[in-house]
Amino acid sequence: MGKVLAISISKEKGVPKTNIPKAKILKNFGIKGDAHAGKWEKQVSFLDKNVLEIVSKTTGKPIAYGELAENITTDLDLSQIRVGDLIKINDCIFEVTQIGKDCKKENCTLVPDVKNCEVKKRIVFTKVLKGGEIKIGDCIEIIKTKRS
Repeated sequence: MGKVLAISISKEKGVPKTNIPKAKILKNFGIKGDAHAGKWEKQVSFLDKNVLEIVSKTTGKPIAYGELAENITTDLDLSQIRVGDLIKINDCIFEVTQIGKDCKKENCTLVPDVKNCEVKKRIVFTKVLKGGEIKIGDCIEIIKTKRS
């Protein structure tokens, strides 16, 4: 079990996100008001605070929640999560659809060594199986599936 440390959204893709205290999660869509919401496999992204700490040490500057474009920042270590696993927050259920991303940035302002970027390796993308509401401080549960 872990906790939601931050919920972050943005009006456009490719920019740091703004923190909000609570969010409406829409089934098969994502977080209401977020640019990444839609009918696709990467509706809501998760990142654990360990990744933010690694990036902070690498860059020598503090990294704010949402600055790496994640929707939900957690204190739960997500390194053992696999595609197909479920993430449960309150009544909301998210299915893990992808681990990591193929970042096209060659000159990232946050992570100079993009080949070894922890965000590229460890960001978790999900689709929403069941919607509801979440807020900062809510508990997060990982449900391992047979596929993982």
